[in-house]
Amino acid sequence: MTSSSEKVFFEGPPAKEDLVFNLLAGITLVGLPFTFGALVRALWLRFKITNKRISVTGGWLGKDKTQIVYSQIIEVRAIPRGFGSYGDMVIVMKDGARLEMRSVPNFREVSSYIEEQTSQTISKESADKGIGF
Repeated sequence: MTSSSEKVFFEGPPAKEDLVFNLLAGITLVGLPFTFGALVRALWLRFKITNKRISVTGGWLGKDKTQIVYSQIIEVRAIPRGFGSYGDMVIVMKDGARLEMRSVPNFREVSSYIEEQTSQTISKESADKGIGF
């Protein structure tokens, strides 16, 4: 649930191209594990990126939910997949934990948005700390 001040930037499933490429790979015996992984992602993985937080719902039957706020992020790493049509991202948090986001559609825009929100949060926190002195 989002509050009235929370604006959704992206909400949806992983990239469809990931499923297509991995279904094609499933023709071979070696590609079957990748096909199974892509099917699980397509069925149960969902991303929700707002101006306040990042939520990832996934796992078997979509029972795992992870939420992080921008103030906990120190680094965003992204790598293209599928000839650049989608990508994988790793978000590194202050405590050293990592959130992996696989097959993110429009990953360049999503990555830029997350970095922008992170820098805005950091500059706002710095300004708030400066006021107390």
